[in-house]
Amino acid sequence: MAMSDNNNALARDDVVISEEALKKAEEFIEEEEGAHNRYAGALAVFLTAFAVVMSLFHLYAAVEIVPAYILRPVHVAFALALVFLLFPAAPRFRHRLMWWDVIFAIVSIAIVAYILYWGDELGDRATLPTVIDQVFGVALILLILEGNRRSSTWILPFVVMLFIAYALFGPYLPPPWTHKGYEISRLTGSLYMTLEGIFGVAVDVSSTLIILFTIFGAFLQYSGAGKFFIDFSFSAMGGKPSSAGRAVVMGSFLLGGPSGSGVATTVTLGSVAYPLLAKSGYGKEAAGGLLAAGGLGAILSPPVLGAAAFLIAEFLKISYLDVILMATIPTILFYLAIFIMVEIDARKFGMKTVVLEKHQRALDLAKRYWFHFVSLVAIVVFMLLGYSPVLSVFWATIVTFVLSFFQSDSALIPYDWFRGRLPWIKGFWESGFIKALEGGSLGVLTVAMTCASAGIIVGVVTLTGLGLKFSAIVLDYADSGAQGLVGLWTMLGAANTPALLHDMKLLLTAVYTSLIVWIVGLAVPVTASYIICAVIAAPAMIKLGVPDFAAHMFIFYYAVLSEVSPPTALSPFAAAAITGGGPYRTTMQCWKYTAPAFLVPFMFVLDPSGIGLLLNGSFKNLAQANWLSIAEVTVTAAIGIAALAGGLQGWLFRKTTGSERWMLIIAGLMLVYPRALFDVIGLALVVAVVVMQKLRHTGVQTAPG
Repeated sequence: MAMSDNNNALARDDVVISEEALKKAEEFIEEEEGAHNRYAGALAVFLTAFAVVMSLFHLYAAVEIVPAYILRPVHVAFALALVFLLFPAAPRFRHRLMWWDVIFAIVSIAIVAYILYWGDELGDRATLPTVIDQVFGVALILLILEGNRRSSTWILPFVVMLFIAYALFGPYLPPPWTHKGYEISRLTGSLYMTLEGIFGVAVDVSSTLIILFTIFGAFLQYSGAGKFFIDFSFSAMGGKPSSAGRAVVMGSFLLGGPSGSGVATTVTLGSVAYPLLAKSGYGKEAAGGLLAAGGLGAILSPPVLGAAAFLIAEFLKISYLDVILMATIPTILFYLAIFIMVEIDARKFGMKTVVLEKHQRALDLAKRYWFHFVSLVAIVVFMLLGYSPVLSVFWATIVTFVLSFFQSDSALIPYDWFRGRLPWIKGFWESGFIKALEGGSLGVLTVAMTCASAGIIVGVVTLTGLGLKFSAIVLDYADSGAQGLVGLWTMLGAANTPALLHDMKLLLTAVYTSLIVWIVGLAVPVTASYIICAVIAAPAMIKLGVPDFAAHMFIFYYAVLSEVSPPTALSPFAAAAITGGGPYRTTMQCWKYTAPAFLVPFMFVLDPSGIGLLLNGSFKNLAQANWLSIAEVTVTAAIGIAALAGGLQGWLFRKTTGSERWMLIIAGLMLVYPRALFDVIGLALVVAVVVMQKLRHTGVQTAPG
């Protein structure tokens, strides 16, 4: 990700972001996306060529049929080889290619070549693998774990080893975790020699969709779309005390939509926006929290979302366009929560109006670079025209490439190259086109390793039946807790009915599931936490009548929100590196901005009307949708989020009293539970607070921070 480079610092008035701060922020991007080596000379040319070939191969596979038993192993081979050649085994070996890196890369390719050599015959003997099969299988598992460790952290490989240990030592575990246990031969046969383990759903999605979207994102980046989205946001939102905060919200949505990376969006936007936020009146931690909250929305925002979104489509066997549809209203509500917090900040702390200097009007920018908006929505347009997601992103990439030539400064191949003013070979090799192809492959490496590791986990869960065991345990705990809550409820005069018991059980199951996803998300990336929890936790909610798409979106949403919390709070930590604030205080500020959004997922699992927030799960269901019900649940959710924001901030139109604050919090909780009675109570409380606020007057406070 390109960082701002303006005489080693980026300054706005008296606020300066130092090169050291930008370098520290880059380290958080590297922690999420991997810290790869940088080479020069022939080695750099070779690795660039290797990455370009990887991108070209996957673009070819998008338009021509490449069988899964070829595409998936080749994808893993490309990713492993590049990881070992680009990511050092330890920091002290940074920017040096060691002999063992070359050996690991060659062995990775050799193992996959062995798979391709045997073809279908390898799968036929999966139940009785030979000794060589087992050796190659174990070697591939170890290489994937090492590749994952290099490209991210040691935590996910450790989790994978725990699952493998669970498969091996099942007979020695206490009930209800006991199972018969599986030998190395059975594990390697299932995980390595079939399309159910390593080369299962996760790698399928990585090799067919995720890499194409990273290529698409790289084409947008090198055509200047990211800079345009930032400039447009700040130009469109100028002139008000909340302008700087509004611009961050809008910029993070536009920039994050095609990137799908929370940390990269936070850093890219923060390097430009923080000086303006500081000038407006934001303190270091408050500014960092806002930047991180906006960046986090990148993983939720259409059209790209995070890598886990592609897995939702594959797990549920639905169109990716349906996933985009389901994400639309929750994304709007997420950014609405941040937007309302920004508006409250402006009033609560008496923010200053920031006047942008030397900027173009938003309309002028749009007239000149309108084609970047076309590139952004091209994927959805192609899907609506009936193209598959793979073909849609392929043609959207082609459209982005062609449209880049509409302005000389955005052209992926410089105009001067066509005019013969640049060296024919060198000029082309150094063009944005080659950099985009290279960046597309490099951008998928960490995700590919995560998907391969997650494939091992899914294979173990399927083999051992762990998912069913885990769901049964969650449901037992929920049933016990529900019985207690119903008993308490009946003591207060409510009728003890089967419906009440079911509702309490579903509520507790949703709470337990959110906690499980949150805990898993503390240790592993979003993609891995979604995969793990989708196979072990989603079945519990589905058994209680929650539609499968709602259960998976619930898990996806909380997997994303778990990134707000240490130790995986990379976005807040990266923002703190830019602003100079305390990392943990910045994380708490990020919590403040995102807190209202934490209740949104409960709306689409606790009541059938709540799935209206997901637009009923698909375009097919949307045709028979009750639009009045969808509008009602969306509006009540929006009002509930506003009420929670006001209650948590202690400020609505003006500072709240203690009673007003609690009324807003209770109203917010009522309104996000999709029941008519609760909606009426919640709306009445909000109206009461508004009336009370209008009848009073108070002053402004000091700046946040």
